[in-house]
Amino acid sequence: MNESAMNRLSVLLLTIFALMLSACDQPVGDPPLKGATMGGPFTLTSHQGRRVSDTDFSGQYRLVYFGYSFCPDVCPVDLQTLSAGLRQFEAEEAEKAAKVQPIFITVDPRRDTVEALAHYVTAFHPRLIALTGSDEEIARTARAFAISYQAQPPATPGGEYLVDHMRIFVLYGPEGEPLAIVPHDEGPAGVAAELRKWVR
Repeated sequence: MNESAMNRLSVLLLTIFALMLSACDQPVGDPPLKGATMGGPFTLTSHQGRRVSDTDFSGQYRLVYFGYSFCPDVCPVDLQTLSAGLRQFEAEEAEKAAKVQPIFITVDPRRDTVEALAHYVTAFHPRLIALTGSDEEIARTARAFAISYQAQPPATPGGEYLVDHMRIFVLYGPEGEPLAIVPHDEGPAGVAAELRKWVR
């Protein structure tokens, strides 16, 4: 093979390689949750004591998790994973990551007061917003986001209780549309990888 042919072959191989690398960064097809009826309007109270509505997040991707601060094990582990995954995404693609707003919505509004949540969120991502509200507001929001939860009876009268709830991170788009379930069982790298697929 002469030098000219070698050069053409090299250019062709480099072009193919570049296209393959580019394809790795692009989502394949539509987001998995496209068309799903999840999410919707809400108005709740943030851990900073402000009333917050879904419209306050217009133009932002929302990474939403429902849980509660008195959860003994699952919630703190999940929120650490979410936070670490978002930090990894920030380190890789800061401009895109800045478009992602992490949101924690309580399923235990009786105990998760503004004060309790303000203390709780300090253990996680600095941009994490925690939301609470009345029993009715939380129930309505959970229904809209297709989240089920149930408080268990306390072991002793007036004692502590657990709240069973769905364990799921969901990524919503800039208009509040559901995009994808973000894996909580693949560690921070799994969170970062899923954000990389869909955040533009």
